[in-house]
Amino acid sequence: MNETILYERTGHIGRLVLNNPSQHNALGQEQLAAIQSHLATVQSDDQVRVLIITGWGDKTFCAGASLQQLGSGNLSGDTFQETTDMVAHLAIPTICAINGNVYGGGVELALSCDFRIGIAGSKLRVPAAAIGLCYPISGINRFVERLGVSAAKRMLLAAEEMEAETLLELGFLDHLVQPAALDKAAETLALQISSLAPLAVRAMKQIIQQAASGDIERDQAQALSQLCLESADLQEGFAAKREKRVPRFQGK
Repeated sequence: MNETILYERTGHIGRLVLNNPSQHNALGQEQLAAIQSHLATVQSDDQVRVLIITGWGDKTFCAGASLQQLGSGNLSGDTFQETTDMVAHLAIPTICAINGNVYGGGVELALSCDFRIGIAGSKLRVPAAAIGLCYPISGINRFVERLGVSAAKRMLLAAEEMEAETLLELGFLDHLVQPAALDKAAETLALQISSLAPLAVRAMKQIIQQAASGDIERDQAQALSQLCLESADLQEGFAAKREKRVPRFQGK
């Protein structure tokens, strides 16, 4: 396990792991390039129906962008934004299994996912204002879209450190579990999603994202809905209901 970013697929579930715990899974140029490469693989693999993103170790999920590389000019904030945008724009659902504390850009990486599962005892802080950094525009927009103005101000303007229970109340976390239960909780959710009709899931994710930004492209949304209505998966779903069995969706 020498690579700092790992990826594997088991069945319909992809799993991307930040594997640099000695550096609190901070992301430098090399790590971001590796993540982008793996995300491109996920996007082109029709067999992947859901992606889990997590970190290795029991202390930190992700400390965000490498401050050393940012300070030296060896890492551009644009590269980090490109990476989180790639996560957010994946056609399939994504689950962030937050295995420890999360800081800075690691918070945005988690926010780029569709679901977030955290562990009791973990903390969050975005220290941009504490070091004189204005968070990137697209990142600020993601905070506001996902969490609302009030929570975004607490995280970005006040650089408030937040406990896991507060994050659950704010809606940053969808689920809060004990550390030993994190992997199982993420896998259970991933299996649930992967058992559903892929075309319908992808279509609804795209429409939900458009609705969140306040700009639904109605013709496109209608075309996605029509594609599902005409799909073999819908007929399989009806048949499975009639025959009282588990549906076998093919994404067609």
